[in-house]
Amino acid sequence: MITVPAGIRVLVATKPVDFRRGAEGLIALVREHLGHDPFSGTIYVFRSKRADRLKIVAWDGSGLVLFWKRLEQGAFRWPPISDGVMRLSASQLAALVDGLDWSRLYARDVAQPTATS
Repeated sequence: MITVPAGIRVLVATKPVDFRRGAEGLIALVREHLGHDPFSGTIYVFRSKRADRLKIVAWDGSGLVLFWKRLEQGAFRWPPISDGVMRLSASQLAALVDGLDWSRLYARDVAQPTATS
């Protein structure tokens, strides 16, 4: 499990990438295909064709971090394959990395206290 502070931007590349790419190759994709700055503090998530592996690239302020995970059974639940990027919340990213169905996570409505007379 990984923990990501709330408010961190998480972008998911919805088109599968060649998983032979390392951190430098994924940074090049962020710059060239996604048009983003890979050193901005945003977390970038990439998927494999079989959907059973993911790579996460992030700049932590002092260096580049590459996280790689392969599920032993099953596959990660991914958005439909399309060109482009989608956003996840920090809690959705944690669920995705844990192999859970992140699409079922929603922010809980917090009831506002009401004043009583």
